Amino acid sequence: MPPVEATTQAPLIALIAGEDSGDQLGADLITALRRRYPDARFVGIGGARMQAVGFESWHDIKELSLFGFAEVVSHLPRLLRLRKELLARLIAAKPSVVVGIDAPDFNLGVEKRLRQAGLRTVHYVSPSVWAWREKRAEKIGLSADRVLCLFPMEPAIYARHGIDARFVGHPLADRFALVSDRVGARAFLQLSQNAPVLAVLPGSRASEVAQLGRSFLDAARQVAANLPGLRIVIPAANERVKASIKALLGDAQGDDAPVLLDGHAHEAMLAADVVLLASGTAALEAMLAKRPMVVGYRVSPVSYRIARALNMLKTDVYALPNILARANGMGENIVLVPELMQDDFTADKLAAATLALFHDSERRGAIVAAFEQLHLALRGDLEGHAGDLAATAVAELIEAPRGR
Repeated sequence: MPPVEATTQAPLIALIAGEDSGDQLGADLITALRRRYPDARFVGIGGARMQAVGFESWHDIKELSLFGFAEVVSHLPRLLRLRKELLARLIAAKPSVVVGIDAPDFNLGVEKRLRQAGLRTVHYVSPSVWAWREKRAEKIGLSADRVLCLFPMEPAIYARHGIDARFVGHPLADRFALVSDRVGARAFLQLSQNAPVLAVLPGSRASEVAQLGRSFLDAARQVAANLPGLRIVIPAANERVKASIKALLGDAQGDDAPVLLDGHAHEAMLAADVVLLASGTAALEAMLAKRPMVVGYRVSPVSYRIARALNMLKTDVYALPNILARANGMGENIVLVPELMQDDFTADKLAAATLALFHDSERRGAIVAAFEQLHLALRGDLEGHAGDLAATAVAELIEAPRGR
């Protein structure tokens, strides 16, 4: 199909998503932009969700969904060919704007080349400049005319480097109610309304479960031994993760045996009194579910020493609820969520921190109140959802005079 040059009335809008989370963001953004531009054409790289709302994907999103250095290296010739073809096609098409969604290792380079060719570019989902190498913001500014941020503390960092960045709200904040429904979640999972419940999320990838799972499950067993009637629920992100967790659980049987779920992580969190989980996006989800939690993680000692030696880490807390609490003025040294990292990541310490939360209802109540404040902060604008706010920021670029 020959390239179609965009107009303001019916713009051609390009999007590049490289993984499942980006596909969801892209679908929300397309839906919001189509309300402004009913005849717009959306092209680039995206997945099933984006295609379901009228996106024309030039390549399968799986071609960019790679994890780990070795995997990227083995696919490098194909990725370079894809990148070259994509750049040529976009430059010929002259879209009104190109939106790279997350996937910074691929998208930032593509955005830089397109911007040099005179196209307007947006990078949607800021890399974690608040935690890793703030100077990276300057390089991102060379790639993107505008950065769309999911966290409210990020635009100020870009402003220090003269870069246009907008906080558009976090899409997960739209997917959780401000007041959580524990009764409904327990009914859905067929759990007693009166029993203490612990949700355990030892990682979303099989490699994480292999590295961290035994410590998490041993900790859960210790909690159960000290908390009569405890029900443990473990949502598995996919079949590979489920198989890994099953192997670690062994032959656990009986009414009090852990309940292994196919997905339903949000329901498991909502049903729980306390959540025990691996550091990452799951901590943000537990915060939005308004559930007190204990966060743990461990990377290889070599990786950790390298990161410390190069001064790559810019924060002494790792869990997103703690980072957000400090950014929102709750206290420079506040730690809402217990973090057990590296040498502190042991079953004994995880269990002790989890039991402490179960036994302190006043502390749990204070944590829930703080999480409610942070949920509101992540919404960004009570009158609009994240997709709508992102669409406004993109539309401003589409409609701005070419001289800007």
